[in-house]
Amino acid sequence: MTKFHEWYQQMQVERTINALKKNNFDARFFSKAAEAAEEIWKMIPEGATVGYGGSLTLNQIGFIEEAQKRPIKFLNPFAKGLSAEEAEKIRREIFLADFFLTSSNAITEDGKLFNIDATGNRVGAMIFGPKKVILVCGANKIVKDIAEAQRKVQEVTAPMNAKRLGYKTPCAQTGQCSDCASPERICNAYVILAKKPRRTDISIFLVGENLGL
Repeated sequence: MTKFHEWYQQMQVERTINALKKNNFDARFFSKAAEAAEEIWKMIPEGATVGYGGSLTLNQIGFIEEAQKRPIKFLNPFAKGLSAEEAEKIRREIFLADFFLTSSNAITEDGKLFNIDATGNRVGAMIFGPKKVILVCGANKIVKDIAEAQRKVQEVTAPMNAKRLGYKTPCAQTGQCSDCASPERICNAYVILAKKPRRTDISIFLVGENLGL
């Protein structure tokens, strides 16, 4: 990345952080992923119940490995060896967690969050339930507006996620959205958080690196 790319990204991040704050979100910038990870663990006390919403970004910053070592109750519905019933139970327990961590598919420069979900449990827990929500997002998740967010997430991010997760959807084969009716379709719930939900404490950690998809 050239110094001009870095300058442009910094200006974009500053605009986005300011807009998020105006929309009542707690928004913070970290130049490195390791700094964001360190702050996460400063916030989470021993004995806390911590839910995980499925996130390549959190995997990249080492959150899963660290959570498994910590003296917390870690609610991970994606843990190996779980039955479908056990995973479903954990997804429901997450709504009563002390903390819920995931990422956002896109963040607009005017301070809105845009997400597409297959089941709705991830976006549902962002909106209401857990006492504290922390979203970790690379600066690459920033887009101009909701129209660009939907285009990018539906046409670019979702096909890559379907491929990553091994789903048998048309987009995982062609790399293009066909607005399918596949039973494994991951684009079922389209959710915009225009402002911070009234009863939910949300922190957004923007990292000056490319993270996630």
